[in-house]
Amino acid sequence: MQSASADLGKRAEFHHDLQITNLRYLGDRNDTVDLLTMRGYGAPMNRWSLLLIGFCLFAFPFRSSAPLIYTPGEGWTYEPVGGEGKWQRPRAKDQLEVAQGAFDQHNFGLARKAARRVVRVWPLSDYAPQAQYLVGRCYEELGNDERAFKQYEKALEKHPKMLNYQEVLQRQYEIANKYLGGKWFKLWGYIPMFPSMERTAEMFDKIVKNGPYGEIAPQAQMNIGLARVKQRNYPLAVKAYELAADRYHDRPKVAADALYRAGLAYNRQAQAADYDQSAAGQAIATFTDFMTLYPDDRRVPEAQKIITMLKTEQARGNFQTAKFYEKRKKWNGALVYYNEVLLQDPNSPYASSARQRIDELKKRTLQASK
Repeated sequence: MQSASADLGKRAEFHHDLQITNLRYLGDRNDTVDLLTMRGYGAPMNRWSLLLIGFCLFAFPFRSSAPLIYTPGEGWTYEPVGGEGKWQRPRAKDQLEVAQGAFDQHNFGLARKAARRVVRVWPLSDYAPQAQYLVGRCYEELGNDERAFKQYEKALEKHPKMLNYQEVLQRQYEIANKYLGGKWFKLWGYIPMFPSMERTAEMFDKIVKNGPYGEIAPQAQMNIGLARVKQRNYPLAVKAYELAADRYHDRPKVAADALYRAGLAYNRQAQAADYDQSAAGQAIATFTDFMTLYPDDRRVPEAQKIITMLKTEQARGNFQTAKFYEKRKKWNGALVYYNEVLLQDPNSPYASSARQRIDELKKRTLQASK
């Protein structure tokens, strides 16, 4: 009996607790009012009560005073409490003035936000080019050079007749030079990763394409070659330098420098890993063209010195190949390569030995024929 009475008492207490209902009505922005905290009144909360609470939450939303605001197309921005929307203007001209004024006051976050709104809301207006330029300038001032470069690229692509076109190209060139000097690219614009000559070469390539015959285009094209050399991609370096020599042949200083550097790239390719006879031959031909076209260039003696070294190396390679054939008693093959030693450089250190071996092999072949 006592056990039954205890169970009835617990059940009564349980049902009594279920009758406690706390409802909060969310009215004004920050005011929260407790309507009911009552014991003994009303029925247990059912699905209709839950629906009522859900309706109140969505019908009367609570606005947070958090200063971070997300705008589609613009991203997360900081808004001081009570200052929402004060930077926005109904006309493109006025909006650009807000952006320019903020930029002049070194408020680059607000300037970027206002300028991007011009580009997004009035993309075809006369103020869009300057606004897009300002977006790039803000990123540059904030130290995000990669994003600045991309924003400048958008300005040049969308507004090819913008008044400060050459200035934008110059700014892109200066940014690309930073990465050519070893500046690290960033993951997602924030996390430093590593230098990349591949991406650096792509930057210079875009500069050249946007202004192939401008003032900075020749040096930008040359820097593509330099980036490829740092990357140790000598075939692409040669290609970049040869393009510079061909495209800017009417600028002797640029063309001479490009041809000389192409010869150096061929030479490095010849020396890389196993000796590349084909690259060595290309280097000799390129340096020969350089000396023929620009005989008064101060680098002609150096080019001649490199040619001599390359020919000596070619002679050595052919001499070693001839010995390989001779050791295996392939007399005709050995004779071919000993003759190549004399044809490539009759004055090389290997020429005298090659002549001796040629005479000896000729005697052997005559005796073999008898």
